[in-house]
Amino acid sequence: MWNILRRWLARFSSFARRLAVRLGGRPLGQWVEGSHAEPYRRFFHFPLPLVKRSYHLYLPGRYAAAKSWPLLVMLHGCKQDPVTFSSGTRMNELADEQGFLVLYPEQRRWANLYRCWNWFDSSAQRAGGEAALIAGMVREVIDAYGVDPRRVYIAGLSAGGAMTSIMASCYGDLFAACAVHSGLMYRAAESIPEASKAMRHGSRASPENTARQAVAQKEFAFVPVMVIHGSRDETVNPVNADQVVEQFMAMARLSDGDNEASTQFTSSEHDGDHYPYEMREYRRGDMLLLRHVLVEGLDHAWSGGNAEHEFNDPQGPDASRMIWEFFTDFQRGEQKAPAAAVAQ
Repeated sequence: MWNILRRWLARFSSFARRLAVRLGGRPLGQWVEGSHAEPYRRFFHFPLPLVKRSYHLYLPGRYAAAKSWPLLVMLHGCKQDPVTFSSGTRMNELADEQGFLVLYPEQRRWANLYRCWNWFDSSAQRAGGEAALIAGMVREVIDAYGVDPRRVYIAGLSAGGAMTSIMASCYGDLFAACAVHSGLMYRAAESIPEASKAMRHGSRASPENTARQAVAQKEFAFVPVMVIHGSRDETVNPVNADQVVEQFMAMARLSDGDNEASTQFTSSEHDGDHYPYEMREYRRGDMLLLRHVLVEGLDHAWSGGNAEHEFNDPQGPDASRMIWEFFTDFQRGEQKAPAAAVAQ
């Protein structure tokens, strides 16, 4: 009964927001559909037939091609697609408000029955396969839609979060910052059975060793990360968030050879309007490297999402806004450091 009421309230709230936008005179954005194809593998140096993935691109209401726009890449989770993911996260509404483009790559059902990104595929972990397709889409959109290449960001949920870890580790030169929501670290698993075990119990792989593998890649560049996870996630154990944190901090240390110790700042929020959460920030000097948010009571769902759709919890905090606010502190090659959190 409560779930039915919650979905009805969410639909009413969504309708009210759309009505307010129209009455306020703010122009609505538009969807653009496209696809990108690349050779998936080679056979004796000959490329096999092209493999393709589609994407949806959201252009905010005040979009004009002459302007240099930020771009946010959003990778959906299992049993989702670009439309349900955009509606669940309400990221397009935020894009209209803040002024950025949103790219939603789409996993095909024939590639994965549940539309999961195949983050456990070793080809993707070597900057090939689906990771190469996503990177190709990003470059295509940057060139075609007036995107500022210094302000390109990527975020994902669950399997999309795990693929975000891969994209940041293998294509760090593309992204100014990333966000992993309820996901896993780079190279957490290399097969379906390993992936299932990692989701339940955490990866058996070493965050330090996998960080070394990432940094050894020719095109590696460190990407600041925001990690969000629910304390009651029974699909992807919260220990995976700890492993993401450990791995990215190792990558930060290994990538620049700086032995300066990082500093941790902790704060907490217990506002009755949303789940309480603890936020930890990791810095080197005045540079923000990582922000970790553990939401108490949140299961495997987008925090603050639209309850009309599965894998969304409306209680919050608002992950979409938190992620975008984190991203705006970074530009590729010109990272800004916001004021440090107050140590508790």
